[in-house]
Amino acid sequence: MLHIKRALVSVSDKTGLVEFVSCLNRLGVEILSTGGTAKLLRESGLKVIDVSEYTGFPEILDGRVKTLHPKVHAGLLAVRDNPKHMAKIKEYNIGLIDMVVVNLYPFEETIKKPKVTFEEAIENIDIGGPSMLRSAAKNFKSIAVVSTPIQYPGLIEELNKHNGKLSFETLTSLGKEVYKLTSRYDAAISEFLNNQGKDLTSVFSDFPEHLCARFTKIQDLRYGENPHQKAAFYRDLNQNKGIAYAKQLHGKELSFNNILDLNSAFELVKEFKNPAVVILKHNNPCGAGESDNLKKAFIDAWKCDKLSAFGGIVGLNRKVDLLTAGAISKSGFLECIIAPGYDLDALELLKSKKNVRILELDFSANNQTDDLDIRTVSGGALAQNKDSLVLDLNSLKVVSKVKPTKAQMASLLFAWKVAKHVKSNAIILAKGTKTVGIGAGQMSRVDSVYIAVKKAGKSNTKGASLASDAFFPKEDAVVMAIKSGIRAIIHPGGSIADEAIIKVADKYKIAMVTTGLRHFRH
Repeated sequence: MLHIKRALVSVSDKTGLVEFVSCLNRLGVEILSTGGTAKLLRESGLKVIDVSEYTGFPEILDGRVKTLHPKVHAGLLAVRDNPKHMAKIKEYNIGLIDMVVVNLYPFEETIKKPKVTFEEAIENIDIGGPSMLRSAAKNFKSIAVVSTPIQYPGLIEELNKHNGKLSFETLTSLGKEVYKLTSRYDAAISEFLNNQGKDLTSVFSDFPEHLCARFTKIQDLRYGENPHQKAAFYRDLNQNKGIAYAKQLHGKELSFNNILDLNSAFELVKEFKNPAVVILKHNNPCGAGESDNLKKAFIDAWKCDKLSAFGGIVGLNRKVDLLTAGAISKSGFLECIIAPGYDLDALELLKSKKNVRILELDFSANNQTDDLDIRTVSGGALAQNKDSLVLDLNSLKVVSKVKPTKAQMASLLFAWKVAKHVKSNAIILAKGTKTVGIGAGQMSRVDSVYIAVKKAGKSNTKGASLASDAFFPKEDAVVMAIKSGIRAIIHPGGSIADEAIIKVADKYKIAMVTTGLRHFRH
């Protein structure tokens, strides 16, 4: 075990520091410290030696240089069982340092400030801290390197138990954490500097040469997509929004599949400005509704496919009131509910269903989707910017002789928003601003039309509008839709069969609109 005799303490986050250093003092550990850290410890009645006194060299350049000195780094890097190293340590009268307690300047917190200046960000790039951490971690067999206040309680317990000594297992664990920390820290700085002077469009048109994943684990999950797969949930350190920041108010632990579906529900329902509700199953919506009140929006979404909605995920873009909660409670078993908030009486009613998981997420603070969409493949990864492009109404083209009515156009645009979040090939049937049939994830577009029509039923397809996430390669799917009662269609256009498809629309006197924008979702 390593007996701690001398520790160097220099931190920006002073949480729990006095208690930790008090433990070291009681055990006879000599404390070296700098600047504000030394001041706090002295004011707390603890004995401290300034690093500048120890090295014989003052802090200079407004504190930019204080621990970058051979007496510090040689005291960290000297290999204790190397005779040549120890001879040099003796020759230059350098003391060995057994523990480093360092956490870094809050660079990531600083750059998240709304009006942070470039100069402020630069001044929060830590130099001495990472240098000491890396030196100590390289020599982890002989040095305890403490990089976060989270580690203090466990170390206090072990130090007290073993009279100032730490085990090799503890030293190893502490050392491993350092390189995770410094790699994330350097990646944050690199990303910040790389993005200077760029707007969001240029940020994502110039992809970095190296992708540095910066995630921190939120929790281990019971299992992955299937019980034989292990899984965990991570938060992206580049972001401060999204499903990873949702607050669970009720219900048992979320599963891997729950989280995927909740994210899809969140991404879809925030597309709508008016009160809206979506119900998802297996990462595809089985119903969506937009109305002037939340209860009606829920009922419209649920009625689209009651069978598939059983055990589904519900996303709402408004605070849930008692009337809406009552409708949800009567609809049958649902796995999860996510909304921006809940009235107290509505929450209590929903909590009466013990197996439903209830989550809260501030949608207004999470409308931006400026992060990269990264998907792993065997031996590599694909990266793209999120499909967050909003349809420009000026780019719409009415290509048929029959013009869509105002009501039909509203229905087409509603269906188009839903189609964006349905697995390709995607076909959405809508009446007004509610879905009546959804065909998802089929290998041919005509099969998706067939499924959407079948789910809707004859009464609902008559007079309905259809949205397709991509163009029609043949007339067959369009003919099937029209013969089922569809009276208006929206799709990207751009197929070599466009002319023939438009002729079909004109033959049957239906309205057809093209967007010039595709929404494949694999």
